[in-house]
Amino acid sequence: MRDAYLVGAAQTDFGSFPDESYRSLFASAFEAARGSVPAGMDSDAVDEAVVGTLGVGGRQLGLSGPAATEHVGLHGIPTTRVENACAASGYAVRQAVQAVRSGMADVVLAGGVEIMTDTSGDATKYWLGVSGETEWERLSGTTFAGVYAQMADAHMAEYGTTSEQLSHVAVKNHRNGAKNPHAQLGFECSLEDAENAQTVADPLTLYHCCPTTDGAAVALIASEDAVAEYTDDPIRIAGVGAASDAVGLFQRDSYTGIEASRRAAEKAYRRAEIAPEDLDFAEVHDCFSIAEILAYEDLGFCEPGEGGKLVESGATALGGDLPVNTSGGLKSKGHPIGATGAGQVAEAFEQLSGDAGDRQVEGAARGLTHNVGGSGGAAVVHVFEKEQEVGR
Repeated sequence: MRDAYLVGAAQTDFGSFPDESYRSLFASAFEAARGSVPAGMDSDAVDEAVVGTLGVGGRQLGLSGPAATEHVGLHGIPTTRVENACAASGYAVRQAVQAVRSGMADVVLAGGVEIMTDTSGDATKYWLGVSGETEWERLSGTTFAGVYAQMADAHMAEYGTTSEQLSHVAVKNHRNGAKNPHAQLGFECSLEDAENAQTVADPLTLYHCCPTTDGAAVALIASEDAVAEYTDDPIRIAGVGAASDAVGLFQRDSYTGIEASRRAAEKAYRRAEIAPEDLDFAEVHDCFSIAEILAYEDLGFCEPGEGGKLVESGATALGGDLPVNTSGGLKSKGHPIGATGAGQVAEAFEQLSGDAGDRQVEGAARGLTHNVGGSGGAAVVHVFEKEQEVGR
């Protein structure tokens, strides 16, 4: 099996763009990704594409992958659409890595796109809800905020996690997002702002919840046989792990962790031959503040029940022991469902290339991305490392 390398990645601005389509956003991300490749990349170098999208609003559900890649001139290549709810483009990256490692392709595009802001509030809730268990959750009126509120309640009851600790996640991620020109909510918030905001689903306030978002992101994955054509400072995709679980929260044994995340992380660490303490930064799936706290525990950054204390300590802030969501995360940067996983990879690429500006983690040589579908029905974890700096 050949090694796979991240040679370029980029995202569009995330936000509300009524004059854009899923095709135009994807085209912008693709051109930016090609432009990020150190030695440049021609379109005809791409052998295959995998595109993640949920298809919010019902637009082009069938063949949406080929519709996007044809628009940017990638004629004739095999293109596959991946739908795994909010983990769609995280899984697209995984599929791209598999294609490269197997020898079926030398350069694969992995990306995602979503338009979410041009439907009514009720329609948006419907499209978000389809990623939950249909019969017993969505059709009974449960929202995703409601599901994650149950998880927050359970974590608070079992471990003593506080609302203020949830708010620390929001404050940290908004502080990072204010440094990110691509962020939808690129402004800072105070602890008081987060604590006193309108309740969405008790105990979650507005500042504990990510926004709905338009956006696209693209990553370019090359084989060990081709990587020298594109960069002399390669970023190796050292570990990949993925797992699934019951779609419905009520079907699981525990509400205080996401088993799919834990299993995916274990696989990624094992394949990368590292431990969590070897990471320099991480981008985790913080659709709600409680989700980031769960991620700390599921990914092994701390013991179960210690996630709230970890964020409160400042350890996951820029300048801390393990900066998490330097991009602003879903909470501040935004959450265009199909583009989120690839957007995390774009942040990892900037960090490992030393191009993250005011968000730069000093000496970053190894990072992780963690992308979750729904409330934990699927999860995928990638470990990236600068090959020359980690001594591989």
